[in-house]
Amino acid sequence: MSAPEGCADGYFVPAGVAWRVGRELALLLGGGRALLLQVAHPLVAAGVAQHSDYRRDPWKRLEGTMSAVWAIVFGTRAQADRAAARVRAMHSRVQGRTTAPMGPFPAGTAYSALDPELLMWVHATLVDTALLVHRQLVHPLGEAEQAAYYDEMKTAARLFGTPDEVMPATWGDFCGYMDDMLGGRTIHASETAREIAAAVMHPPLPLPLRPAMEWSNLITAGLMPPRLREEYGLAWDPARAAIAGASRQAIRRVLMPLLPARLRTVPAGYRSRA
Repeated sequence: MSAPEGCADGYFVPAGVAWRVGRELALLLGGGRALLLQVAHPLVAAGVAQHSDYRRDPWKRLEGTMSAVWAIVFGTRAQADRAAARVRAMHSRVQGRTTAPMGPFPAGTAYSALDPELLMWVHATLVDTALLVHRQLVHPLGEAEQAAYYDEMKTAARLFGTPDEVMPATWGDFCGYMDDMLGGRTIHASETAREIAAAVMHPPLPLPLRPAMEWSNLITAGLMPPRLREEYGLAWDPARAAIAGASRQAIRRVLMPLLPARLRTVPAGYRSRA
C-alpha cells in the first residue's frame, strides 16, 4: 500500500484533511454516538456482548479503536502497520453465533469481526461521526473537504482489513450508504444494544464526575439520528435540545477559538505536529 504523495514516513500528510479533522480533541465528544451506532448493528452488538467486558469497562473498545486510528493517521508507516495488525489479530478472535433473534438475524446467525460488511459499518460510524462533530463543534467543512476526508480515511479502513469492494467508491456513494443503513431494517437498537448503551452512558463514576457524564450524554443524544435516539430511550425534549444547542454554540464559537493548540489537539496529533 502506498502512502500519499509527499509523505515519506506515514500513510497521511500533515496538510491532509485527515490530520486536520483527526487532531481535534473535541471529536471525542462523538465517542458515545459512534459506539451506539456501531452496536445498533445486531451482529456488532453480539460480538461486543460475547467478547468484551463492556459492563466493567464500557469504553475500552472505543479507546483501543481510537488509539489505533491515531497511530495510523499520525504515526509512521511502521507504527501504523503495528497498530493495524493488533486490531486485526483482536478481530480474528471475535466470532460466534447469536443466541437469540436480533432484528433480521435469527438465533444462531454466525458473525465475525472480520466480516467485510461489519468492518465497513464500524468504519462508517467513525467517519460519519467525525465529520458531524467537526461540523457542529469545530467548524463546517465544504463538500470537497468532506470528500477528501472520506477518501483519505479509506487507507485506515484498508489497514484494518476492509476490502475495497465493500467501501462506497465516492463521498456521495458513502452518504447514500449511510442513508440506506440508517433507514433500513438492519440497524436498530436491540435489547443487547440497549444494555451496552446503558453501560456506556452510565458507568460507575465518583459523584463529582457524574454531572460531566450527564452533560456528555446530552451531547450524545443530540448527535444521534432521531429514530435511534428514540429506540435507545434517550431522554429528549425541547429543553434538552435547547441546552445541547447552546452547548454546541459555546464550544464552537467561544471555547475552541480560545483554547491553545496543545489543549485542543489529541496527544498523538500534537506530538506529530511538533
